[in-house]
Amino acid sequence: MKNNQKWALITGASSGIGLEFARIFAKNQVNLILVARNINALNSLSKELIKLYKIKVIIHPLDLSEVSNAEILVGKLSKQKINPTYLINNAGFGDYGTFTQTSWEKELKMINLNITTLTYLTKMYANKMLGGEPAYIVNVASGAAFQPGPLMAVYFATKAYVLHLSEAVSEELSGTNVSLTTLCPGPTQSNFWSVAGKEKTCGILGKMPTSRQVAEYGYHAMMNSKRVAVYGWVNRLGTLLVRFLPRSWVTKAILYAQST
Repeated sequence: MKNNQKWALITGASSGIGLEFARIFAKNQVNLILVARNINALNSLSKELIKLYKIKVIIHPLDLSEVSNAEILVGKLSKQKINPTYLINNAGFGDYGTFTQTSWEKELKMINLNITTLTYLTKMYANKMLGGEPAYIVNVASGAAFQPGPLMAVYFATKAYVLHLSEAVSEELSGTNVSLTTLCPGPTQSNFWSVAGKEKTCGILGKMPTSRQVAEYGYHAMMNSKRVAVYGWVNRLGTLLVRFLPRSWVTKAILYAQST
């Protein structure tokens, strides 16, 4: 298939859901801008996708928890006159532990990455996309976005921000050429829990979906301009239940699940 010259900008592209999004876009002949800290993983993925699909791939080994790096990224792409048709704000991480004992330095980086950089990139590229061809943004939130999360308090709070921001901006973009989808996966097979500092995920959750399954679900939700896409019926049921249960019950249930 001939390359169509469209570009997808994917953050957190070196592993997990971001990596699988990259493979899906490449299969659909979309050129890629891949951003993550791990240059070796980015190089490996780039070579794989160029060989398989004959697309263009640009890598940017940047730590987006430093917001200035997001500004550098936008500036470089602007100079290259590359305006992505697709933006996948996937980069993010969590931290596990009681709020009084977790690292402020790590949490600050989490807030910068999960909130500030995501907001900046959404704002910059929504503006660039407006008035052109159909364009798509995916902001990766989480099932965690729908309730408070004892033992991961800051992470849950950052994902609530992502959900609320994205729903509001999606409404503002209604009727334009730009759609914004909030992807809310539950626990997924990835390196998320090792980065968060927890040996294993909640024991009551059963088998977790693969990153590929979540990325494919998110891709189809994006192409159908779905505003909020919660992966899996168990997660969808959970988002409904927390609306009706007393908040004190919800926090106790999450604490129990996180401790298991």
